[in-house]
Amino acid sequence: MKIKFLFTLVVSVVLLVTAHSQAQVQTAKVTGGTVEGTVEDGIASFKGIPFAAPPVGELRWKSPQPVIPWKGVKKTVEFAPGPMQDLNMGVSLGGPQKISEDCLYLNVWTGAKKSSEKRPVMFWIYGGGFGAGRNSFPKVDGTNLARKGVVLVSVAYRVGPLGFLAHPDLSKESGKGSGCYGIQDQIAGLKWVKENIAKFGGDPNNVTIFGESAGGISVAMLVASAKAKGLFQKAISESGGNMTPPRATLKQAEEQGKAYLAKLGANDIKAARALTADEIQKDTRGFGNFWPVIDGETIADNAYGQFEAGTFNDTPILVGTNSNEGALFVRNPSTSEAFVQMIRARFPQNADEFLNVYPHATDAEATVSQRDIMRETAFAWPTWAWANLASEKGKSNVFVYYFDHRGSAASNEGANHTDEIPYVFHNLSAPGPETLATPENNAMSDMLCAYWVNFAFTGDPNGAGLPSWTKWNSKDQQAMVFDKNSGSRTIPNQDKLKVFDAYFSRLREQSKIQK
Repeated sequence: MKIKFLFTLVVSVVLLVTAHSQAQVQTAKVTGGTVEGTVEDGIASFKGIPFAAPPVGELRWKSPQPVIPWKGVKKTVEFAPGPMQDLNMGVSLGGPQKISEDCLYLNVWTGAKKSSEKRPVMFWIYGGGFGAGRNSFPKVDGTNLARKGVVLVSVAYRVGPLGFLAHPDLSKESGKGSGCYGIQDQIAGLKWVKENIAKFGGDPNNVTIFGESAGGISVAMLVASAKAKGLFQKAISESGGNMTPPRATLKQAEEQGKAYLAKLGANDIKAARALTADEIQKDTRGFGNFWPVIDGETIADNAYGQFEAGTFNDTPILVGTNSNEGALFVRNPSTSEAFVQMIRARFPQNADEFLNVYPHATDAEATVSQRDIMRETAFAWPTWAWANLASEKGKSNVFVYYFDHRGSAASNEGANHTDEIPYVFHNLSAPGPETLATPENNAMSDMLCAYWVNFAFTGDPNGAGLPSWTKWNSKDQQAMVFDKNSGSRTIPNQDKLKVFDAYFSRLREQSKIQK
């Protein structure tokens, strides 16, 4: 009797475990074949799902092509290599250091027990100045966001010269333009989500794109792109925006591409495709050397003009910047005298206006103002202008934030560029120079994570137990300021943004005259 009882008990436990594992979405039939992920503590993860053919050989510098089907079940248990890039930036961030030209893969995290659940989807786009970035960094692991009820997807895209090289030969090949392959990768990833995410318990008609830095700029580009229409319903941009004048015309970018390849000894695209990925990549020191080009198709025109004309994908947006963004980019101290000289040389037509709003009486003040000039130029003004235009020209909700949480020694002078990411992903225990998992930081992370997830569910970040987040409009301009007394109020750098607004308005007028 005892043996029979033990046998029955063992069988019952096995059946219980089996039933539990079957209740979790762990396999899915997607475009190309069947994938199998892993389950841990109720969250299934699928890492390294191909969403396009490897962009190698003759497919280098072409728009992403259909997935190559596979036989059997593909085990998706490890991150695929990131795109070709300079690895120096990623060393301190942790995560695998693998890179490859064969990089068009995405990752999915889901807590769904069945495929019919229709959970909101959050689609993450990494930053890195369009020259770097990967999804294997521990700070952007999707597990904890998936625990909040969303399906988290992170997509890879080509960066640097392999993602954004323009060239006359490439424009001739396409019959249109060139230099926008990385953004096309993101759109291909969104199309994959549209076709496949229901298999993971996600709702293909409730997709929120979100990204930081170049990822946030990508979000702005997708919001303005007709090619992305209908592929997402909400957008979040962290330290992004895309409202400044274009860096180059297509023709200028093509000439820059020709010059770059000539330095590598390749006088045409055929010769360039014969080079190895390492050879293509070897002369790309620094970030921002390659940038998405207005190719006339993926990016049709200057974003400011498109928003001004109302020709954009009108969805709810949640956008913002950090208080000390510039500290990561402006490392050297300034002097009061040098700051004044810089302002008068860079902004000759309204230098006095800049000097009135940027303190510079001491060298210490000048150093902070030098950093803040970078913050406004690259991140804060483009985001502010986007929010104003979207609220004026669109019909959807607009929410703006200013992140000033100082949760580490490195952020004593304000929140640095990228600081908000582990708070949003609820990954404060991820490897780093110091632990972020303190009670105060955990509370801030709970708040940001809740706002972001609420927005993904409904298009409105507000929810029970959270400080009220006022909708943005261009007249009142109330933003959520995240600090020790988080709440909706005027952003601290508003006077500086208005000066920059006048400066960029003058540039746009000059550009019209030149045309």
